[in-house]
Amino acid sequence: MGSPENLLIFLFTTTLLLISSSQSLEQESNSFGPFNSSYYSTISVDKDASISGQALQLTPDTLNDNFNLLNRSGRAMISRPYKLWQPGRGPNSTTLASFQSSFLLNIFRPNNATPAEGLAFLIAPDYHAPAGSEGQFLGLTNASHDGSTSNQFIAVELDTRKQSFDINDNHIGLNINGVESVAYYNLSQIGIQIAPEIASNYTVWVDYNGSTRVLDVYIANEKDPKPSNPVINWTIDLSQVLNQQSYIGFAASTGTDYSQLNCILKWNLTVEILPEDKDSKVLMIVLSTVICGVVVLVVVVGVVVWWVKYRKRTTGETLVLGTTLRSLPGTPREFDYKDLKKATNNFDERMKLGEGGFGVVYKGILAKENVEVAVKLFSRDKMKGIDDFLAELSIINRLRHKHLVRLVGWCHKNGRLLLVYDFMPNGSLDNHLFGEPEKILSWSRRYRIIEGIASALHYLHNEYDQKVVHRDLKASNVLLDSDFNARLGDFGLARAIDNEKTSYAELEGLPGTVGYIAPECFHTGKATRQSDVYGFGAVILEVVCGQRPRCNIQGFQFLVDWVWTLYREGRVLKAVDERLGEDFVGEEAEVLLKLALACSHPLPSERPKTQAIVQILSKSVAPPFVPPIKPAFMWPTELAGDDDDDNSSVATTNITSSYYGSGWTPQLSRDDHSGLGNVAAV
Repeated sequence: MGSPENLLIFLFTTTLLLISSSQSLEQESNSFGPFNSSYYSTISVDKDASISGQALQLTPDTLNDNFNLLNRSGRAMISRPYKLWQPGRGPNSTTLASFQSSFLLNIFRPNNATPAEGLAFLIAPDYHAPAGSEGQFLGLTNASHDGSTSNQFIAVELDTRKQSFDINDNHIGLNINGVESVAYYNLSQIGIQIAPEIASNYTVWVDYNGSTRVLDVYIANEKDPKPSNPVINWTIDLSQVLNQQSYIGFAASTGTDYSQLNCILKWNLTVEILPEDKDSKVLMIVLSTVICGVVVLVVVVGVVVWWVKYRKRTTGETLVLGTTLRSLPGTPREFDYKDLKKATNNFDERMKLGEGGFGVVYKGILAKENVEVAVKLFSRDKMKGIDDFLAELSIINRLRHKHLVRLVGWCHKNGRLLLVYDFMPNGSLDNHLFGEPEKILSWSRRYRIIEGIASALHYLHNEYDQKVVHRDLKASNVLLDSDFNARLGDFGLARAIDNEKTSYAELEGLPGTVGYIAPECFHTGKATRQSDVYGFGAVILEVVCGQRPRCNIQGFQFLVDWVWTLYREGRVLKAVDERLGEDFVGEEAEVLLKLALACSHPLPSERPKTQAIVQILSKSVAPPFVPPIKPAFMWPTELAGDDDDDNSSVATTNITSSYYGSGWTPQLSRDDHSGLGNVAAV
């Protein structure tokens, strides 16, 4: 074969041609229904299943004599097996068949009784329903063998009876060798009741891509088209579960006390045919290699070079990043990627908790510990993502405070970066203020939430061994635990600053979210502890007023300007969330609104420090003086206090701004003067 390089080229050529040839293989397609006795030669029925009433009756049909419907199970499978995978000549070279199946089902509740148990699309080693497969076992397995790898089946269940391991009595699930689903979806979320009082027909699609090893499941009402998004999306290598030759069909069961009719009305199945004798393909591959010669060689060399460079780069990044992370003091647990993938149901869209510029957060359930977590998957480009990942982890890995979201662990695998946090069952403060109008946060909870945020901010600014600037303080980044205690989270923008410094310069753009950004940040591009205080003031106004910082209220575009006007007119309590009615403490509300205005002062030096904020909230000191008329924002900031650096090096441009709350319109003009002119507020 020659040198190792030539051997590698030959292996890549073989693989390339195999993929190309497999794509041209013919497919077998069967379309069934409505069903009648002629299908007995095509479909094998077992135990309590039958073909009658122009349907596959997976459990007894009441139209056939006087069968007892209780505690029954059955299967209806195509009479011959299908070859679903083909072993390759090397590791990880198994070829898997793709298939698509769609079927129309009907589950009927006799006399509108409670339904039980369910039916399933099934791929199994044979068409016989095992003894004892009634009740919760859905005709798939029994108490002795449930969960055993010797079962060698996968099933898509439509479950109508809740067991201890089920989410409810109306879900679709993916089962592997047992009746406890590895993935599931609550069908009530999309308005589907699979066993309603008035029977309905539903179409289910089960698609498997042998190349990507992804199985997708869709469901819709009979007359509706196939949905764009699957209810289950799961990566699985069928060769690790199924017999090479497996049967395809359906299974179902009824319970000891309750029953239902489990009917398949129509069925379409398409299965890719894999080569019977792979050795017979070798000659074709060799001939094709000779014929394609130069073209294939050029393509393969390019692929090999790219692959080697890519692997070298990603492997190096993985090693360097992993070493860096493990060397951090107090670094928490390192997770396996496969465990987080399973915990989040393959990062299912329905598990998504939130999304931001740095990544997507998913809910996850760690199977071994049965613990709920929040998994943040970083989504920015690779190098910048690593920088963000390390920045966030290096800050929060040692933070310990009861009002901060606790970091549980981390994972870095094949360029994918993940952080794992405690799961907050009550979601975000933003959602409770604006997303759930039927659930109004009580006044006592609102006050306690503000106290918790202030405590966390004081810890970051003054009590931690480094000063930490959060830079993105807002209601959506405040999470609530099971007791509605505030937990400050999302440190994607946070930065630690040296104790002798007072600000962190953002070199690539303005940090934070409009409405929460202090006015001086638009000029300096720097985040400071005082700009964090400004964001805290915006959050107080959100919580007390039930309005977003940027809103349209009585002609004002910003909430702070409206509240300041009410304060000047002596009726600041009119700003309190009207949904509370009279259910709030007037003295506390007035203190909070004055504190919010003080934190929102246009001049950084005039804003209170976090220590004073904590004392005000604990009612140990009075709130600060707030001028009745909102002061003008001035620039440059000799007035900006000790949180700003020397601005003497910034010159050449005069800026005149009209400042309305935190919104302003800069107007730039070049002249020959050095330095920055003052800002005239209108």
